[in-house]
Amino acid sequence: MKFKLNINQTLQRLLAQEDTDGDKKITIDDNGPKSFLLEDENGNSLNVEGTYYLSNLLQELALAKKSNSEFAEIDSAEIIENPVGRISRKIKDLYWNGLTRTIDAKGVAKIVEDEKIENVISYLYVPATDAVAFEYFKNLEASIPKLKVVQLAEDISSEYVLTLNKKPGILALALQQDNKEIKGIPFVVPGGRFNEMYGWDSYFIAIGLLLDNKPELAVGIAENFKYQIDHYGKILNANRSYYLTRTQPPLYTSLIVAITENSKPEKDWIARHLHTAIKEYQTVWMQEGKRLTPNGLNRYKAEGIGLPFEVEVGHFDDVLEKYALLYNLPLREFEKKYLDREITDTSLDAYFVHDRSMRESGHDTTNRFVNVCADLNTIDLNSLLYKYETDIALLIETEFDNQFTDEKHTTYSSEYWKEKAALRKEKINELLWDKNAGIYYDYNFIKNEPHPFDAAATFYPLWAKLCSKEQAEVLVKKVLPKFKLKGGIAGSTKEAIDDLDVNSPQRQWDYPFGWAPHQMFLWEGLLNYNYIDEAQEMVYRWLWLITRNAVDYNGTIPEKFNLETSSLKIFAEYGNVGTAFDYITEEGFGWMNASYQLGLSILKTELKGELDKLTDPDTLF
Repeated sequence: MKFKLNINQTLQRLLAQEDTDGDKKITIDDNGPKSFLLEDENGNSLNVEGTYYLSNLLQELALAKKSNSEFAEIDSAEIIENPVGRISRKIKDLYWNGLTRTIDAKGVAKIVEDEKIENVISYLYVPATDAVAFEYFKNLEASIPKLKVVQLAEDISSEYVLTLNKKPGILALALQQDNKEIKGIPFVVPGGRFNEMYGWDSYFIAIGLLLDNKPELAVGIAENFKYQIDHYGKILNANRSYYLTRTQPPLYTSLIVAITENSKPEKDWIARHLHTAIKEYQTVWMQEGKRLTPNGLNRYKAEGIGLPFEVEVGHFDDVLEKYALLYNLPLREFEKKYLDREITDTSLDAYFVHDRSMRESGHDTTNRFVNVCADLNTIDLNSLLYKYETDIALLIETEFDNQFTDEKHTTYSSEYWKEKAALRKEKINELLWDKNAGIYYDYNFIKNEPHPFDAAATFYPLWAKLCSKEQAEVLVKKVLPKFKLKGGIAGSTKEAIDDLDVNSPQRQWDYPFGWAPHQMFLWEGLLNYNYIDEAQEMVYRWLWLITRNAVDYNGTIPEKFNLETSSLKIFAEYGNVGTAFDYITEEGFGWMNASYQLGLSILKTELKGELDKLTDPDTLF
């Protein structure tokens, strides 16, 4: 049944009655009657009852309002739609579009804004190696008053990047020729204040895009990865000037493999990207003294000088206070002098090397890495690089008849890369696998000892297929229960942070917080080792959490969850992105959207039925 409604009148009446806390949403926190009579001039009527259905009505009215019409036809089927189908449909048809960006004449104004900083001028930096892009963007300056296009120096040193912090800006990404018109190759941002292309987020987002039959957007992400490696030397933490010295977890080969399996691209496309992936592997990850350590395993090691630029004022006060006392200066004065390099301090510089390396890991922040990250061979990074080596071997074997010549004219067989993977696996088993505890720990190569912290990264080897059957069984049967809560796995066990001082900051990648990438890696890892029932359970728990919160909170799809409370309400560092909107979210959150679609592609039909009923996972499992 369709209702012809006056949009503004209905919207105002609905909000006046049901939005009792005035946040332009209808949630379980509102105290209205939770019953609203819909009537139209054609005599149709429907009593809409309950938070979920009322919030659906609000969302449909908000979408209709965008047409700038006075009246709209609202379909009752969309108001009473089952939550699972509705969330999945909105992700596919609405959210991905809301998160898609281009850096070109059409899209640059939207992308240069950065709510994390205040800029009178919007700076767009173009690499010295892309003259075509520089000319194109320079021509745009006249039509966008705030835009200032700057060509980067050829040598992007830490000292040079520090100078850019006075005028931070966006970094150009790949352009393409389309019917004689130059356009930006599209990419998908995480959402909220993260209005740029992030490194590892983009991989998980691409998995969701492929599932939702949007291969051109996944390919766009791969093209922009390639552009970043070719022109900035690495896949960036994100394409902002202050991230030029920092990469993120390596997932490029996994994306190439996923696109190859999903879309069967031309051999030339695969070859172009395989060339670049090998270059990234060799130049970013396998340079001795940088991210490669003497024992043959790898670490996160971001470059850069001083405080990470992107954090808000006060974030490091607990660290800086003791140095301010040491230098007999007020805190803010010391901070300014340190930022301007009027004061240099070796131990404080070392702290920030670890801090930036922790941010490079994607796990910003976790007690696992504070003041130690750059000294660790981490299980997550070494699992991902093992996957790089096996991915490259797979592509050479299946796509190039077991012979592939790179840009330096070196010819590789798949065996070469399999041997590299075998050596890495041997080292991981020697240094990172704790047989007694049955868990993978990071290894401190400076102290030559394990770094025991129970982190969700211990499940990465399941995803990378580097565990033996015996190791997998121990992880699944003995270790997984320590991480499992009602709505999924937490970033660490509770025991891992039990010894912390009560005044220590609550770090968002530790217990009790749950994140989409950890769940997605776990599910696929369980399936790799044929733990079907466990995979079904863990998928259900996470999808129940997303669905429950979307039903209760006006369709909200947030960045992360508190798994102790099964809630999107989070009072740790940085809060929770994806929760700030009026009437309807048109974005969700990138990797959370992807996790929902991936989970539904795995979940059995009968469990999808339970999910629509919001059956508590603890009663099912």
